[in-house]
Amino acid sequence: MPEVIFPGPDGRLEGRYQPPKMKNAPIALILHPHPRFGGTMNNKVVYHLYHAFARRGFAVLRFNFRGVGRSQGEFDNGIGELSDAASALDWLQTYNPDAPSCWIAGFSFGAWIGMQLLMRRPEIQGFISVAPPASMYDFNFLAPCPSSGIIIQGTADEVVPQESTAKLAEKLQAQKGITVDYVTIPGASHFYENHMDQLVGSVDGYLDKRLI
Repeated sequence: MPEVIFPGPDGRLEGRYQPPKMKNAPIALILHPHPRFGGTMNNKVVYHLYHAFARRGFAVLRFNFRGVGRSQGEFDNGIGELSDAASALDWLQTYNPDAPSCWIAGFSFGAWIGMQLLMRRPEIQGFISVAPPASMYDFNFLAPCPSSGIIIQGTADEVVPQESTAKLAEKLQAQKGITVDYVTIPGASHFYENHMDQLVGSVDGYLDKRLI
């Protein structure tokens, strides 16, 4: 799990990169929660998402958005962070030019950024969105959502109300040509304290289903 520094649109970005276990492996990019509220690439949910893909032989990158850790720049309310994510995916693709597929996973703020990147990069074939902040940000840009994926939400989330995420999932599930799973984890708070095993189990189960 080597540390990497790569160029971003507003300076250097710091990441952790898991090289693929074999040639022509798929790639995955993992995005962390809100920088203004302590979100970093070392968040526990982000860490477990990263390793879920690494265990399956993916080339995986997680990184700090601008202004977090050793990443240069300043918080930009999502606009610059989307550019950071695009640069991170560019870097990942440069080192894995023959990757047969590409996935994106994000937690909270990172899920919002990830879904925006999904709309801009047609090579992304699957997504995992954990607690997407549908009550705080507009997700109407997903019209239509171009890829299948899973949305995971805790029923006791004190930051993102379950009702708002359920409405987002229902809207996406009504779209033709894709399949969006919606999984709730009973009793789980926003950061999945005491429910991390259930979260990891949901992610593992979904990936096993999609990657047959």
